Amino acid sequence: MAVLAATTGGALSAPAAAEGEAPPGQVEFPTHCLPPQEAGLPPADGPTTARITVDNPAPQVGDTVTVTYQVLRTPAVPPLDPNAAGGELPADVLTPTGRILLAGAQSGEVTVVGAKRNDPVRAGEPLPAVTMTGTFTVTAPGEITLAPGGYTLHTSHLLDLDTVCTAAAPSATPVSERLTATALPTANLRSVFLAAAHGKPGAKVKVTAAGFPPGAAVTVAGRAGAAETADRVSAAADELGTALVELPVTDKATTAVIAYEGPGWSASRGSGPAAYTVIDATPTTAGTRKVTATVEAGALGMTQAGEDITLGAVPYGDGGAAPGRIGTVTVTDARGGPAGWSLTGKVTDFTGPGGGPPSGSRGRVRIPGASLSWTPACAAAAGSQSACTPGSAGVVGPEGALLASTADAPLVGGTFTVDATVTLQVPPYTPPGAYTAVLTLTLS
Repeated sequence: MAVLAATTGGALSAPAAAEGEAPPGQVEFPTHCLPPQEAGLPPADGPTTARITVDNPAPQVGDTVTVTYQVLRTPAVPPLDPNAAGGELPADVLTPTGRILLAGAQSGEVTVVGAKRNDPVRAGEPLPAVTMTGTFTVTAPGEITLAPGGYTLHTSHLLDLDTVCTAAAPSATPVSERLTATALPTANLRSVFLAAAHGKPGAKVKVTAAGFPPGAAVTVAGRAGAAETADRVSAAADELGTALVELPVTDKATTAVIAYEGPGWSASRGSGPAAYTVIDATPTTAGTRKVTATVEAGALGMTQAGEDITLGAVPYGDGGAAPGRIGTVTVTDARGGPAGWSLTGKVTDFTGPGGGPPSGSRGRVRIPGASLSWTPACAAAAGSQSACTPGSAGVVGPEGALLASTADAPLVGGTFTVDATVTLQVPPYTPPGAYTAVLTLTLS
């Protein structure tokens, strides 16, 4: 857990494409645009040319994805009297809003909003291209499709007027963008504990297999290297996910005991090995001695360099990005089993000095924790059995985000260094002073 502190003191065009080719994701669909009644204009029908892009095409569940919806061409016209002398829509009076339709692994709508920014438009001329952005949180793994939905063009010249454009038919909106979401890694907590770490051939060792689903059929077996031996017994896990058994160890080749559910051991449904030594009672020849060495499993833990985290200052009035780093985290995995690990973080809201916040209420000023984002980095030390995967760049917030992880595998472990650059977006005219929050890291 660490304390973070920060101190305050026109329409877009589509990306370039090869000549004669539309940019990736650019689509066209028939549209019906209804002008405001005050304008006295007939409805406008025609094609809308649109394009949707995302900042992260391969997010994990829980990530926040920023989407951009560009309306490059619309049949809508300015809500002006075409017969009025000098009729013109002034600059910077057009505000677009719209919807993006999600389908596939996740359904719903994303609201997008654009800036009030446009060049002057004469009556009868087409409205300019507009760009709108919004965000959504990924809630399910799999492919998610994004299609352009309806949009509204609001003008604030003389009167506040809305031109509402919808697809001619729901099935008429084609998919403009696709992303593939993956599930967050989950820790495999299955484990075995032995009442004795050695015994003569045929000795019964008491085994506790824990961390299994209640009622699961659990197999406890001997292992020699990566292969199972003939020593085996089964039992059902109780309501706490624990199975208590006695395993007769008769195979002299057995060097460890494992537990698993299903037809065979796997990294995702089995425990790591608990070392066991079969003491061979066969007499040795004169002048010889047996030498036995045991590798004992350790624990999973972490340490973090430094103490509190101080972010850069931003000027009063302008606001902007306050940068910093979380401080290097060292994760040590000495369990010697198949379970990977995940390191997540979450942050509280930033609280500052008293005074009137932007909402106008009195009290301590807050900057939402969702204003903090990070870009993680992760590396495995030489000799580590696992590869370290950094989490996605994006918002941390009170809901939390993945900082780094390793995957389940037949044998995992090692030493890993994890870090992240962080940025706090401070709103303009946030009262001067120091703002603090608590960042909590959880290793599992």
